[in-house]
Amino acid sequence: MDIKNTSLEDFYKEAAAFTGKDLNSILPPEIHKEIGHFNIFDIAETISEVKKNNQMPYNRRAYYKISLISGKNRAEYADKVIEINANALLFATPKVPYHWVPLDENQQGNFCVFTDAFLMQSKSGIKLDQLPIFKPGSLPVFEITDEQAQEIAGIFDKMTAEINSDYEFKYDLLRTYLVELIHYGQKLKPGHQIQEGQHAAKRIISLFIELLERQFPIESPNQRLSLRSAKQYAERLAIHVNHLNKVLKENLGNTTTEIITKRMLQEAKILLKQTDWTVSEIAFSLGFEEVAHFSNFFKKQTNLSPLHFRN
Repeated sequence: MDIKNTSLEDFYKEAAAFTGKDLNSILPPEIHKEIGHFNIFDIAETISEVKKNNQMPYNRRAYYKISLISGKNRAEYADKVIEINANALLFATPKVPYHWVPLDENQQGNFCVFTDAFLMQSKSGIKLDQLPIFKPGSLPVFEITDEQAQEIAGIFDKMTAEINSDYEFKYDLLRTYLVELIHYGQKLKPGHQIQEGQHAAKRIISLFIELLERQFPIESPNQRLSLRSAKQYAERLAIHVNHLNKVLKENLGNTTTEIITKRMLQEAKILLKQTDWTVSEIAFSLGFEEVAHFSNFFKKQTNLSPLHFRN
């Protein structure tokens, strides 16, 4: 499975191609004056390419996204598959890729895209990663009734009207609507999920490898690995660590820890041979608190100390 990292720039290029509109015409008015980014779209206007390919790319997006979807769809997160028969509210985070597959041509609704910096400007100073709905391990797809869909559509309608207005403080108001939408979702129950056997295993492997490789290459001594343990990867994928180990062992022949260790060792060798960083700097970038811990790790894997390997 090919997983693409989609930036906001990529998103707008795709949106312009989908709608046939000029790129500048779909950018929010005066957004360049704001810290962060926010915009809202009509799904029916941007769905043409999805209809053609019958699926959205399985991407990790560099922005947050909230979608109100009306239609028959399927959403996939790691080993979880959520069947949507009518209406759904879907939250997407930059941390975990997801797959949205429209199952009929009658797709309606809205979605908004935004960055954490945009919401940090609100009076509450809200931090998205601290909210349950955006935490690793959550399943942010919610099946909703027609009545709930109408209520949420009302919030999106207010957003659409406001972003097109000339009100001086419209982005402050948009932040209020966005917070209201997030809290609405946090009160809902996740959608019904199904499992798909080997297809689920392939998704888990693909997402795990993508999360692992996303941390490399290390290009600065100030850069540091954020994920180092099997438990951390399992939490990001919203699965139990034992299940992740089982899937990787059965399909790749190695446990989660063994795969992580091999990739860290590979990067350590590259840094020792191709940079002039000190062993201490390399140890720090690979997430080791003490240089002695890194030396022990390296020697256990290679029978050489880091300095002996370098020389």
